[in-house]
Amino acid sequence: MTSPSDRTRAVLDTRWFLQTLAEGEQTSIAGLVRSVAIGLLRHYPTDTEMAVSATVAPTIWSAPRKDRADERR
Repeated sequence: MTSPSDRTRAVLDTRWFLQTLAEGEQTSIAGLVRSVAIGLLRHYPTDTEMAVSATVAPTIWSAPRKDRADERR
């Protein structure tokens, strides 16, 4: 069974992956993948939104760990 911290980590790691694709300047990433990543990121929750969700629904989400978020920036 997925725990709230596993679920939160998966969402945050996916956000990092999408940001990496969206910020890529290499032509090997291909325009389609980059534009889809940008579109998905437009509606993807931020760390702050995840923290609010964790407060409201602690059985579904856990608050993002600051050290993990800092690693990716």
